[in-house]
Amino acid sequence: MPTIVGTRPLRGRGSKEDRLPTGVHIAEPRQALLDAAERVLLRDGPDALTSRAVTDEAGFAKGVLHRHFSDFEDFLAALVADRAGRIGAQAAELRASAGTGTVAANLAEALTALFSSVAVAIIALIVFRSDLLARLRQTRAAGGVPVLAEATTMISSYLAEECALGRIAVDADAGSLAVSLVGAAHLLFAGRGGAPPATGELHRAVTAVIADVLQRRRL
Repeated sequence: MPTIVGTRPLRGRGSKEDRLPTGVHIAEPRQALLDAAERVLLRDGPDALTSRAVTDEAGFAKGVLHRHFSDFEDFLAALVADRAGRIGAQAAELRASAGTGTVAANLAEALTALFSSVAVAIIALIVFRSDLLARLRQTRAAGGVPVLAEATTMISSYLAEECALGRIAVDADAGSLAVSLVGAAHLLFAGRGGAPPATGELHRAVTAVIADVLQRRRL
């Protein structure tokens, strides 16, 4: 059911055109709130992510958030789940690239796309709020840290495809390689304020991790 919100200026904007007029129907208030939270998180960091900051960013009255989520932790858990769920589409694209290009380039491109997005900020949020991680552990069927776990599954699945095609060694441990690749990429992207690593840095790291299984592939 659409939500009706009152007039409220959008954060950082003051013109009449940037205000939501009274009585406007918001068809997807949940998604609008999640998108607003992502913007706050990327711009100001996890310590700035409060219910008021989110509703101000979205241009909603504060009560809108609590109308759709039981509490703010429930909202944050939905934010994490939504962003982690988006990795599924990227995973399908990566698997489809198996057998094309080079393994190292495919991996570097996928990891760059993942960690250049909101992924690093979401991981920081989970670390920053231990109560959020505890709640996620209660609701998630999969173990591990959200986003990192999905990323590891994505890379492992792709490596299994390349193994079947003979482009990496038949006895390659796809799961362990995926952990190493995701960990290396996360370290390279973390703490840079959204800026990517230096050109070629991630590709060199990926090449180093998979060097052995590339050398021992079937010819």
